[in-house]
Amino acid sequence: MTTKRFESTLGPLQFNWSAAAFADFYARIADEAPVDRVVIGESVCSKREPFYADRIPAAIERLERGGKSVVLASLALVTLDRERRAARELFEQTQHEVEIDDLTLMNFVRPETSFSIGPLVNVYNEATLGFLARQGARRFCLPPELPFASVEVLVAAANVNGAAVEVWAYGRIPLAISGRCYHARAHGLSKDSCRFVCEKDLDGLAVRTLEGAEFLAVNGVQTLSHKYGNLIGDLDRLAQAGVKSLRLSPHSGDFVAVTRAFAATASGEISPEDGLALLRQAAPEAEFSNGFLFGDCGAAFFPSA
Repeated sequence: MTTKRFESTLGPLQFNWSAAAFADFYARIADEAPVDRVVIGESVCSKREPFYADRIPAAIERLERGGKSVVLASLALVTLDRERRAARELFEQTQHEVEIDDLTLMNFVRPETSFSIGPLVNVYNEATLGFLARQGARRFCLPPELPFASVEVLVAAANVNGAAVEVWAYGRIPLAISGRCYHARAHGLSKDSCRFVCEKDLDGLAVRTLEGAEFLAVNGVQTLSHKYGNLIGDLDRLAQAGVKSLRLSPHSGDFVAVTRAFAATASGEISPEDGLALLRQAAPEAEFSNGFLFGDCGAAFFPSA
């Protein structure tokens, strides 16, 4: 008999995929992926959303028909008037939970608002978590750069405040976001006339050191890790610490296979070693890391911490 130790959350798509690819991805997630919650919408660049905005209602309907809870993503950096208006409308025109990744959106929270806190908000200590929980936040996806000792402390604080803690368990790790577009600059373009060149790189554009080593990835205005965060070998310790949910961040390739590998490992159907082998098959190009959680170097990987 298997035991479900975690909920699983599919985070928002960070990359600029075509509308057709967007629709196909969420259709398959709805029908085939063993995830509990799906965060959908634009979190990186507001210029991208018009290309697929008309696909979101159908995706939400299909996800909910497939038994998934749906959460709406919000921008991680709200700077323009139209972005502020869109953020306000996000709260005013939906009955769905909203994930906040920019604290300016707290201005739109009302007592009846259902919201959670995403991984780009710096919830580094109990005081911050407690304050946001008292405003109504009931789930916190912690910043992925936190060490395990901090996760334990924040889980205890969440328990006191009636909230749940989620950790970033798979995918390139968001490190920074900027008002400037790195992708456009790399192609000799400006942000305002970017020609949406980020669509050329389905999982981000590799950034290399002067020696030629890949160490980061850029995704429009966003900086990501080169390596994919991967905590599939650390689920026992996370469960013992009281973590309630795992976040899996979408990437190209067979992502349903990624969700199945985590589900089978989390339930005890397969070993962490077998789960890791399945992830290597699903994403053969990916290099993995879990060093933020258990090491001195974020890019390090300890298969069984």
